[in-house]
Amino acid sequence: MNQLYYPVLVPVIGGIFTFFFPKKIRDSLAVSFSLVTFIAVLSLFPAVSKTPLELEYFSSSAISFGLRIDLLALIMMMLISFLGFLATLFSLSYMKRHRLLNKYYCLLLFFIGSMNGTAAAGDLITLFLFWEFMTVTAFFLVMFDNQGESIRAAIKYFVMSEAGALCMLLSIISIFYLKGTLNMAALSGLSFESGLTGLLLLGFLIGAGVKAGMVPLHTWLPDAHPAAPSPVSALLSGGMIKVGIYLIIRIFWQMFLAIVSWQFILCALGSLTIIIGVMMALVQHDAKRLLAYHSVSQIGYMLLGIGTGVAVGVAGGLFHLINHALFKSLLFLCIGAVIYRLKTRDLSELGGLGRLMPVTFGACLVAALSISGIPPFNGFVSKWMVYQGVIQMGTVQTNGPAKLWPLWLTCAVFGSALTLASFVKLTHSVFLSRLPGKLKEIKEVSPLQTFPMVVLALLCAFFGIFYRIPLKLFVYPAFGIKDDTAIFGIWESGLATGFILIGLGIGLLILLAGLLARKVRIVPSWTCGELQTNEQMIIPGTHFYKTVSSMNGLKQLYARQEKGHFDLYNQVQKPGLGLIKHLQWLHSGILPTYLTWVILGLLVVLAPVCGIQIWRVSLFAAPLLLLVIILLSKLKEEKIKMKKLKVTFEVEGRFLADRVQLNKENLEESILMAFDEKDPSPLFDDCLDAKIRNIEIEEVKAL
Repeated sequence: MNQLYYPVLVPVIGGIFTFFFPKKIRDSLAVSFSLVTFIAVLSLFPAVSKTPLELEYFSSSAISFGLRIDLLALIMMMLISFLGFLATLFSLSYMKRHRLLNKYYCLLLFFIGSMNGTAAAGDLITLFLFWEFMTVTAFFLVMFDNQGESIRAAIKYFVMSEAGALCMLLSIISIFYLKGTLNMAALSGLSFESGLTGLLLLGFLIGAGVKAGMVPLHTWLPDAHPAAPSPVSALLSGGMIKVGIYLIIRIFWQMFLAIVSWQFILCALGSLTIIIGVMMALVQHDAKRLLAYHSVSQIGYMLLGIGTGVAVGVAGGLFHLINHALFKSLLFLCIGAVIYRLKTRDLSELGGLGRLMPVTFGACLVAALSISGIPPFNGFVSKWMVYQGVIQMGTVQTNGPAKLWPLWLTCAVFGSALTLASFVKLTHSVFLSRLPGKLKEIKEVSPLQTFPMVVLALLCAFFGIFYRIPLKLFVYPAFGIKDDTAIFGIWESGLATGFILIGLGIGLLILLAGLLARKVRIVPSWTCGELQTNEQMIIPGTHFYKTVSSMNGLKQLYARQEKGHFDLYNQVQKPGLGLIKHLQWLHSGILPTYLTWVILGLLVVLAPVCGIQIWRVSLFAAPLLLLVIILLSKLKEEKIKMKKLKVTFEVEGRFLADRVQLNKENLEESILMAFDEKDPSPLFDDCLDAKIRNIEIEEVKAL
């Protein structure tokens, strides 16, 4: 079997095995298959780094389907399979309290295989099939807990994803109709009339934008991440939403010769996504919801980098895709470890866990500094490249979007500052504030959970300090960029890291000297003579930035956001349900009505084949058929009214019987008390029968 099949078939076969095998070997099988998948993907690098690998699994004179793995696809597959392995390993401990784990590991491996298949697709139909496979597996993983929150979030995700997929499918069909092929390599450098290009790009942008979490198509993401198990959240944010960005890179950078207006659209959407995502994250009290909004915000940097259209910007967008997959997966695993121990995501109920969970705290701190763009970690380098791309766009290009480069740069830098502020709140709320008394017995999670966190934290540091290695091996060759020709300016990461470490060392020496030479008493804080409990002295991080949500203008926007006024799903759902109610009369349940619609449909289909005669017949037949439908519908309505009336009489009759029975029992007790007897006498029976007859007559009259 060709080795190109392995990244897709290995996890799919593994998912089937884990579904049927018993618990004793199920966990080992899941980890083994995920590890073998990563090794299979990694083994392709020597060959793919030289030339793309292609494989056709179906071919005919009209069309062919197959896989094509170039370096860009391989980058995605390595990220997906690596994070899939770590998420599976983390799940061994995290998910042991859950039921139906055979189903969970089966879906998790299917999810990994579907994402690999999407990245490896060589044509648009194969891509679409794996895209839908990915959507379905993610749907079941999000609703795995089978609670109200998870079910609602999964349905919202599925509906929005399918709406986006429908738009993408329309663009795919149009391309095949116009070009006669769906092979992505053959379609490289497409050019159409500007209006047609815009429509095709719009279809792909909506489909990929929903999956990536791009504003305003992002509203499923803050609901799905908190509802899903934490390992799944890590894989959703680290893997699946990156597949959406991967498709945007494929479409806008490789397949189409995009027009200038779309460069403006990408830059504008990227900047808007950065600001809206981080502003919503600032005011969240749910830890996973906060991270979800930051996923939205970071997607904006990737869109902005792609939209610049210059080498350093696009390379920065791809590098930020890699870096975000690492530090955001790490953040979800860290918060997952906290949830595993404390059973809550509410920041107001957490605090002081840094001493009790030092490994989790250290890993989370590295991830928070990385996502905030603090050197020497990886987030700084990729954001720095995006900034350079924006500046270079303004100096090299002369079109409309290039003239707005100060606006794009301001949004990007301001977003990084707010990201840092948000993670100050998160870190304080979870790890640095006072420890509530009820949390004193909390311990660090097991090595099965800490090992993936430590690995990801080390990679965040490595990709920041030695950033030239991933750029030289993966990012630059993926776009055909020559080494050291994209980045301008000087950034010596090794030297900067050395100075940072020296500064930290000096600070620690000063602190140590102060502690050793201290000759002062340590006393509790003065509280005006009143004794305050530990819980009363806790300052929760949820109070941070409350002034932001209470400012005029922002206050109203936040209030409308909480009510769902800016949620496309909610706004479309209301008129959609209203339309369905108006069309319910068409589904009357009467067979002739459905036959009428079938006949009308046949007339429409046969008209082009049979000529104008069918249209003439249909002009006379259609009103007649419509009249039949209306009459049948009215008849159905009358039948429904009769059924409702019958049900009403039945309900009222049962209600009357219940009331009579209750009055009988109450009457029996009262007469027994009057006769002061436990066993009824004949006189008692006569009296009771007479009273009951009177009660029944009165109840019937009342009805």
